[in-house]
Amino acid sequence: MTTYFSEPQSMYYRFGEDQDQVLKVLAERYIGANAQADFVYRVFQKSGILQNEKGLYDLNLGKRFPDAPKDHISYAAALVWGDEDRNLDVLVRCYGPVRFYFNEQMVYRSTVMDEISPDATVKLSIDIKPGWNTIWLEMKNTPAGFGCQFGSDEGKVRILNVFAPFQERQGQAGWVFSQPNRTASKQPDLLGKEADYSLKWLPETGWSDEDETKPALERIYGHLPGRHAYAWTHLNNTDSTGSPVRLSGQSSGSLSIWISGKPVAQVKEAGPFEVDVPASFGRSDLLVRSECNDTAGPWHFNLNATVSGKPLSLELPQRVHGANGESWLYVGPFESEVEPDLGDLTRTDRVYQTGLEQTYWRLDRPDAWIRPYYENAMLSNKWTVGSVTNYGRWDYPLGVTVYGLLRTGRYLQRPDITRYAAEHVQACTQMYEYSLWDREQYGFPAVNQQLVMLKMLDNCGSFGSAMMEAYSDCHEPTFLPIAERIADFMLSRLERQEDGAFYRTCVGEYAENTMWADDLYMSTPFLVRYARVTGNSSALDEAARQFLLYRKYLFIPEFKIMSHVYDFKYGQATQIPWGRGNGWTLFSLTEVLEALPAEHPERPALIDFFNELCEGYAALQEESGLWHQVLNDPKTYEEASCTAMFAYGFARGVRFGWFKDPEVYVTAAERAWKGLICKAIDRQGNVHGVCSGSRYAFTAEYYDQDLRTVTNDNHGIGIMMLAGTEVAKMKKHLAEHRVSSPAVSHS
Repeated sequence: MTTYFSEPQSMYYRFGEDQDQVLKVLAERYIGANAQADFVYRVFQKSGILQNEKGLYDLNLGKRFPDAPKDHISYAAALVWGDEDRNLDVLVRCYGPVRFYFNEQMVYRSTVMDEISPDATVKLSIDIKPGWNTIWLEMKNTPAGFGCQFGSDEGKVRILNVFAPFQERQGQAGWVFSQPNRTASKQPDLLGKEADYSLKWLPETGWSDEDETKPALERIYGHLPGRHAYAWTHLNNTDSTGSPVRLSGQSSGSLSIWISGKPVAQVKEAGPFEVDVPASFGRSDLLVRSECNDTAGPWHFNLNATVSGKPLSLELPQRVHGANGESWLYVGPFESEVEPDLGDLTRTDRVYQTGLEQTYWRLDRPDAWIRPYYENAMLSNKWTVGSVTNYGRWDYPLGVTVYGLLRTGRYLQRPDITRYAAEHVQACTQMYEYSLWDREQYGFPAVNQQLVMLKMLDNCGSFGSAMMEAYSDCHEPTFLPIAERIADFMLSRLERQEDGAFYRTCVGEYAENTMWADDLYMSTPFLVRYARVTGNSSALDEAARQFLLYRKYLFIPEFKIMSHVYDFKYGQATQIPWGRGNGWTLFSLTEVLEALPAEHPERPALIDFFNELCEGYAALQEESGLWHQVLNDPKTYEEASCTAMFAYGFARGVRFGWFKDPEVYVTAAERAWKGLICKAIDRQGNVHGVCSGSRYAFTAEYYDQDLRTVTNDNHGIGIMMLAGTEVAKMKKHLAEHRVSSPAVSHS
């Protein structure tokens, strides 16, 4: 195995066999590197460029400018932020001639075939630099079309957030695009002032002259007698004497006012008002309900706050980038008989039923909404995991990480660790209803992309399993509706072979018509936990069934291990036993066996399968304690994540009494753990030697040469914690029972 650090830097050198210390450092390093950073809220104009269901920004200028003369040119511009050097694959689909400049260098000029072929997609590689990067698209109108689609490859995984250029739009999300021009223009300074250039940029950021004459509610919603809306701000009370705050202003109709959730004023008639109210020192939520009156002129209210004659400031209740100068958020208009829950009206993780429709918070600007974005790991990709934070992201490697943190926190009796893990899940699930609405409004969600665009087991099974594992710690009400959707997807809508085996159709993609060993992990642990929480035994039956079906396709009898993939296009398995694919298999099988009742008809066959696999894996363990990236190919590098999974599986087999001869596996699990803390985990808790995310191939060379290791890859951190807790539990079990014969089964 490649040496990643010298012996004194290893976890073993620092702590020896003290597994509690190792687990503590692993968990604390991860939490320290991944702060609980919330979603970032930005101004987004719905009249701007939206994404399609693939995540590509759809710059179809032919629809925007149907009367544009032939050969006229439009431009689109955006900024991309880079936390560090990284590479990203982007896709371009042309409606007409396109030139793409990245950081002022031309990356792509369309060919005639790109322009006239409706399905032509060009993949380009760009190097994101730390700081601001610029995107500049030049698009010409022809009879064939006008504009393009542009975005990252696999947009729900490698998220490409773009920001508006120019100082006047600083902090806003989205593209700007120009009205068609007869002559070409040079790229302006996208960090400079928009007003310095002659091109007319859209979407418009300011109200028209006519709209400027109207009050805020009237220009946002129009004149809607009988309807009502809410406005939300923060009252910043700087007075420490306890004096009452005076609220004064004018309203076109009835007005209700709450401070910190308590009603403080009711204005029944149109006209001026003035009321003294109690308010705590510091910031308080101030909520106003305004009703549109048919006879009192334009729909409006205004409100000022003073204390002892001194004005108090009103500030946005949520930090919204790009909303400079704004102090109110607005939601509505609600039908007369619809009253949202008051407690939900000072939150940004809710959508609101106005009658037959739903809505969300917006600003006093043309078609401007606040929109949450996942920006903790901007432009995240599977090749780079560095200084960015993963908190609040829903994806499958983080499902393993969260599971590892939950188990470690319980083992160490550290509620702070379990709480962090549960709150990561809650950050996703509490935004779920919003993320569905976000996709409906904007074409592609800005948060929870994989959960919302639910098309593969990768998108839901792993993190869904962690969600159900966290349920016992927090009983979060948003978990179960999401679990029902995932269960329905797996049990009723997922692609299957005629015999019922899960597989991937992926029409038109590299993985078309394949079955992956990985998918046992992406499905069965969730089904186990779903059955446990809901009492739905058919989910557990399905999990057991899938293992026996996958064995039929992927088992390699001469080695007693699993091929990574079965390719139905060729009617055969690849016969390449990728380490982590086998790790997923054993890991998941232990989860099913733990849950399966003793009398279950599939249990004997699954116990036999477990023993077969463990015999095959144990025979291929190296002296170092680790296993190779391709298990039966000693020329490939030794890999850490599969090693941790085998240690996990062996330790559980010993503890639950599934082995006929457990001593071999006690030794193998202990050797594996020692190998990891000597060679893969350094004394700061960094995890090395973990293979990056995989595609598949019929050759071992791909796995060895193309899939290199990544430090602190999320595919490995959680499983290190899980392996450590299970080996520790195995040792404790053996010490308590003092046996050398098969261990007594207990949970």
